[in-house]
Amino acid sequence: MFGICNLAIIPLRFEPSDRSEIVSQVLFGEHFKVLEQLKQWYRIQLQYDGYEGWIDSKQCQLITEVNYEQLNDSAIVLNADLIEYITTPTNLLIPIPLGSSLSFLDSEMNTSKFEFEGAKVEGIKNKTNLINTAYLYLNAPYLWGGKTPFGVDCSGFTQMVYKLNGYKLLRDASQQAAQGEPLSFIEESEPGDLAFFDNDEGNITHVGIIMEDNYIIHASGKIRIDRLDHLGIYNPETNRHTHKLRVIKKII
Repeated sequence: MFGICNLAIIPLRFEPSDRSEIVSQVLFGEHFKVLEQLKQWYRIQLQYDGYEGWIDSKQCQLITEVNYEQLNDSAIVLNADLIEYITTPTNLLIPIPLGSSLSFLDSEMNTSKFEFEGAKVEGIKNKTNLINTAYLYLNAPYLWGGKTPFGVDCSGFTQMVYKLNGYKLLRDASQQAAQGEPLSFIEESEPGDLAFFDNDEGNITHVGIIMEDNYIIHASGKIRIDRLDHLGIYNPETNRHTHKLRVIKKII
């Protein structure tokens, strides 16, 4: 079985229960493979990054394997504004967040006859555009598992910023840390490179996007800009380092 998200945002949960932890989100237009069915729940694997979790079976539209493969071969087209609207044939509006996928709208899969007239983005952008995209999320509240400007976690933030510029990152910070080429010093980095941070056990638990002049934009309470040095992230409001630097990666 295969499916596509036909709502603005649906929660991707750790277990098949409304009380279970939200590990990520599925945005409008994202497609997936159904791995397991349990009563009202589907365990799915997102096509974009291979991430797995449980969704409510009422919160998606099933598609054929042929449709699934067609979407795999289609160019990724995304909503480029903080919030836009899909119009239904009866002139109802469905709000969709930044980064929602619009690839299927011009295909036979668009059986609901959705229409979209807002700003779109597709293709690979210059690396210098990453910081401009990151600013779209500034002050977004931190939300574990979130992927939108209305609530986002650290790796959801970096993944979506890169996705909107045509580059693929995996979902979790520890997975993203395995991508790209390591740099030896902060001085070797460029705006758009990723900095990763670990906890006392040595596990990668945080990621942010390096900016010019030793600043970093990242999710800590909200999407914010702090100082970055060889020790880690320095928060001027608390006058202390909040995250311990582990490695810097050049993805592009």
